[in-house]
Amino acid sequence: MTPETPAVGILKRNDWGDTKMYHIPCSCCGEDCAHNVWVEADNHSVTVTTHTQQKSKFWSMNRFKIIWRLLTKGYIEYEASIIMTEQQTVNYANALLDAVKDVKEFKQAKNAKAN
Repeated sequence: MTPETPAVGILKRNDWGDTKMYHIPCSCCGEDCAHNVWVEADNHSVTVTTHTQQKSKFWSMNRFKIIWRLLTKGYIEYEASIIMTEQQTVNYANALLDAVKDVKEFKQAKNAKAN
């Protein structure tokens, strides 16, 4: 499979030159398990950050166990997943490769102008 342009299942939300933001919806149910991905270039490296919104059925869980875990560990564990079609996966991988290349080049050009 080859990457598509425009890419199915990959939405570029913003482009600030040294930072790009993408929205990747899940193929199963919609916005409940979508991912937001940020690709950023700073002075030292390029980073990729994935954001997901975690939800729980708090009312159906044992509240005392949750409170105990929170008090003893300091956090509560949740899990997130995303289901993508084959084409969406290829587009996702290509979008990341392109974004890393673009933000790196933008940052290098910006640094070259500053010097």
